[in-house]
Amino acid sequence: MPAILKDKIKLIERKKIEDHRGWFLKVINGKEEGLPDYTGEVYITVANPGEMKGGHYHPEANEWFTLISGNCLVQLYDTETNEELTIELNANEPFTLFVPNKIAHAFVNTDKQEQFMLMAYSDQLYKPMDTITFSFLNVE
Repeated sequence: MPAILKDKIKLIERKKIEDHRGWFLKVINGKEEGLPDYTGEVYITVANPGEMKGGHYHPEANEWFTLISGNCLVQLYDTETNEELTIELNANEPFTLFVPNKIAHAFVNTDKQEQFMLMAYSDQLYKPMDTITFSFLNVE
């Protein structure tokens, strides 16, 4: 007898983390059944108007970011060369931003009324010691 559809699929409970800045949700944590031998993490984070998400760098992890809704300024700082860069992302003109390891990054919601939603992929599973807090002096 063939398998029943509801036995083939799987609903995987996720934990949404909320605070005054917005929310964060891991979409893929890299440990799901059926994934290839190695998969990193996929997550979504939301920032409320005027709030910042990120503000850190990773000695090991590389990340890819795509703004799903809203607008933000991305502040970047190369921890090896001290070079700084600020770019603007707008969900109406989508780009995926690759941020290699050792580059500090912060996403500032510049909108006064709307949240932004950012989807990201990390090529590493989360390790607290691979997230180093970084303070950007010119956060708007």
